[in-house]
Amino acid sequence: MKRTQRFKRVSKPKKPIPDSELDEDSAANLSTQLLKSKSTRINPKRPKILSLPTSTSLTFDHMTILPREFFQIDALDLAPRLLGKFLKRDNVVLQITEVEAYRPNDSACHGRFGITARTAPVFGPGGHAYVYLCYGLHTMLNVVADKEGNGAAVLIRSCAPISGMDTIQERRGKKTEKPDLLNGPGKIGQALGISTEWSNHPLHSPGGLELLDGPEPENILVGPRVGIDYALPEHVSAPWRFAIAGTAWISAPKNTLRPP
Repeated sequence: MKRTQRFKRVSKPKKPIPDSELDEDSAANLSTQLLKSKSTRINPKRPKILSLPTSTSLTFDHMTILPREFFQIDALDLAPRLLGKFLKRDNVVLQITEVEAYRPNDSACHGRFGITARTAPVFGPGGHAYVYLCYGLHTMLNVVADKEGNGAAVLIRSCAPISGMDTIQERRGKKTEKPDLLNGPGKIGQALGISTEWSNHPLHSPGGLELLDGPEPENILVGPRVGIDYALPEHVSAPWRFAIAGTAWISAPKNTLRPP
């Protein structure tokens, strides 16, 4: 993948590592297959998924946890860099396929409300989780970005299942291997089995919910964010949604996503 491009801004911005004992070929090759367009020509009746064999699932215990410095950059820079990375909790491993950036001075960001009991984690240092309930039902996982006090985060919109499929299906109450299993932010929170109590959890520390390093996608798509009609027009149309090109594991609408 070419170096991450800088995308159009509407407000002035505030200004990982092989393990010699890891079976890189088995884990990395599996995850890389998901990211290559040539390998993601999906059969509409049964989309291809990746699931690590039992013999290699333990390799995730040795993969690099992303350091806190990785997250402490502008959300618009962090968002595309999260594509291809892994979310791990217990035996469940998901690969991030779609995200949205929310920035300071962004009328669609929860930070616009200032620091409250719910939004306080957004103003913490990058690398923590910000988890909230949407409509009182859907648990939404966000990765806090930028420096402490700035109020920015990246919403995890969609993922692909890598390991722990039985647990994912049980938590979702859905016995399927189709993208509908994980193509929406509320589905991600449910699959990981998290609640708002996970808000402010450090994703760069071992244990609990972790964010692991993963391969960069060869190509990405960008487009406007979803469900923010209440925001200012310039923020509604800002191309701050990012997805891996060539994968079925992304949410609707798909027709608003384009190459950068």
